[in-house]
Amino acid sequence: MELLVNIDVSDLQEAMLFYTEAFGLKVGRRFGGEAAELLGVSSSIYLLQKARGTPAAKGIPQRRDYDRHWTPVHLDFVVPDVEAAVQRAVTAGARLEGEIRTHKWGRIAVLADPFGHGVCILQFLGRGYDEISS
Repeated sequence: MELLVNIDVSDLQEAMLFYTEAFGLKVGRRFGGEAAELLGVSSSIYLLQKARGTPAAKGIPQRRDYDRHWTPVHLDFVVPDVEAAVQRAVTAGARLEGEIRTHKWGRIAVLADPFGHGVCILQFLGRGYDEISS
């Protein structure tokens, strides 16, 4: 299993500048104007541009808020078999939030842990995120 760290941000450029300056991270790949990979720590960190006020997740009324609050950070667990991993997580107490979806880069299941934190389980296909990188 591999861990990827994703951080929602309201301004991708500002976030890249902050993390590269504050922590000495380096920008790796860019994924269009919506995401960027940061390198320099044990797990890659992906900054994901998400506008303030947009829905935090499908089916819940909460909106993204970048003021100091709980935190708009979620974890992705990369596995070789998304169905088996989802079953393991649900058996352990996670709640599956929708169907497993397939994209050009891979498959994704969105869940909530028993404490309400969002968790994604990913199974990369082909070249993974490189299928959509620029």
